[in-house]
Amino acid sequence: MPGQEHEHYMQRCLELALKGSGSVSPNPMVGSVIVYGGRIVGEGYHMEYGGPHAEVNAVASVADAGVLRDATLYVNLEPCSHFGKTPPCSDMIIRCGIPRVVTGCRDPHVKVAGKGIEKLLAAGVEVIEGVLEAESEKLNEAFITSHRKGRPFVALKLAQTLDGKIATASGASKWITGVEARTEVHRLRCAYDAVLTGAATVMADDSELTVRHCAGRNPLRVLLDPRLAVPLDAKFFDGGAETLVFTVPSLLQSEKARQIAGRGISLLGAPATGCGLDLGLVLDALHERRVLSVLVEGGSRLHSSFVRSALVDKFYVFVAPKLFGGDGLSAFAPLGITLPGGAPELCFEAPLGFGSDLLLTAYVVDDVQ
Repeated sequence: MPGQEHEHYMQRCLELALKGSGSVSPNPMVGSVIVYGGRIVGEGYHMEYGGPHAEVNAVASVADAGVLRDATLYVNLEPCSHFGKTPPCSDMIIRCGIPRVVTGCRDPHVKVAGKGIEKLLAAGVEVIEGVLEAESEKLNEAFITSHRKGRPFVALKLAQTLDGKIATASGASKWITGVEARTEVHRLRCAYDAVLTGAATVMADDSELTVRHCAGRNPLRVLLDPRLAVPLDAKFFDGGAETLVFTVPSLLQSEKARQIAGRGISLLGAPATGCGLDLGLVLDALHERRVLSVLVEGGSRLHSSFVRSALVDKFYVFVAPKLFGGDGLSAFAPLGITLPGGAPELCFEAPLGFGSDLLLTAYVVDDVQ
């Protein structure tokens, strides 16, 4: 079958997979289509964590199961080969007699990592790999980063003026961008497992960090508060979403910690460094909780701490057509003369407009596989 047709059907897999955004983590987003006689006869996607996988839903949607023995199954991620919440999809494909499978990218999960494809090949199934591979990996960038690097995928979001300021000289910073851009931020929150901020930001803005301007789930709210300085009446502690607070270990048994815990909020300890809490250990703890992705919404010092620690994978920078002047607060605190491995190399995506504001999205160029 010509490569363009493979890409056409794989693109449909990606469209289907995206429907699982915000519902399937810590599983990946996966879509699948089944093609017979030059047309799609079945399709499905992974709808929710613990539910049937995309391939199972696609097969179940085929009206005439007899056509499966001469059909091609497309899926954007390698079919699983192990028992988890559900049985292995590779076994189901073999059992149904599907003779050809086309995949987007391999699954980096240690229990799969090529084993699903090996099982299909051993059973005589023809396998074509790497169709829209880059697009398939990008769709599941959080899942892939989690399994390749052993930490969550980290995106840093900020809203700034044209001259790179996030607040005026007096500290005022709310609503730099317009309604359309703020709505997009809420859509981003839906797609991430956790949203992380610092105590200074919560106290300055009385931040909620919930999803209110669009339909979708609330992510886990993560607060870095070394001194437990955020007051108990802050909106961050209002019970509107699951909340986790990191502080220094010596304060975990304090009266303030007990009051916070009494509101059903979890607290964890992380040692302090020269510029706040140890971010690597914070991400380790989130990884252990199966958090695949973190959206950082903080201030200039937190932004710089993540960059200095080489822990940022992606930047979302909303730019408003405003000027605050040289005495405004910069988006990043001083980064220092040197960074681990040098300053990060970035690759921009095409900018997007939201009302009068512009969204610049940049990835950190990374050769880790």
